[in-house]
Amino acid sequence: MDFGRPIGTVVPSLDGAVLQVLAGADRGLSGRQVHGLAGVGSVAGVRLVLQRLTSTGLVQVTEAGNSLLYTLNRQHLAAQAVELLADLRTTFVAALRAELSTWTLPPVHASLYGAAVRGDGDLGSDVDLLLIRPDHVAVDDPLWERQAADLLQTVVDMTGNPAQFHELDLAELALHVTTGEPIVGQWRDEAVGVHGPDLTTLLSRVHATRELLCTTAG
Repeated sequence: MDFGRPIGTVVPSLDGAVLQVLAGADRGLSGRQVHGLAGVGSVAGVRLVLQRLTSTGLVQVTEAGNSLLYTLNRQHLAAQAVELLADLRTTFVAALRAELSTWTLPPVHASLYGAAVRGDGDLGSDVDLLLIRPDHVAVDDPLWERQAADLLQTVVDMTGNPAQFHELDLAELALHVTTGEPIVGQWRDEAVGVHGPDLTTLLSRVHATRELLCTTAG
């Protein structure tokens, strides 16, 4: 899946880029504005696409002074499909949440981070998942390993992208925090939770527990 422009997974032409912009807009946009937001093609090319899409009724055009403003016609029968394709990342997150809710051994926390969240990935970008394992579950627990392997395959099946986990337990997470591992900052900035408490809450708990242990030891 093209996480930078999800609709491009199905509509890789300039039409897809234009529809991606219009699906995310809540007001009319000029051809030049659509071009600027799409970031591909030429102004002339974008205007040609807008004219063609207007002729199908999928895009509506209104006059505003000397400008023509374009909007997605959300009453069009094809508009729902356009909106779904344009928002595949939201659909993907919802599917991950549904999958993880079925685990017999659920994680303490799971979140998506990296290119899939930032929106700067492409068809070859990895899907990165942070998976926090309960302390009582061994890293080589057969059920845990099977669940994780199934989830990796599900991600590949859903997106077509390679997938990888950063898996650790709470003790290892605490060690990452204590040693100032740079990836913790990336998780804090980017993580979109798909199971369990949000990462900020979890990191606060880890920090509070560490402080309590240090105080007790002192």
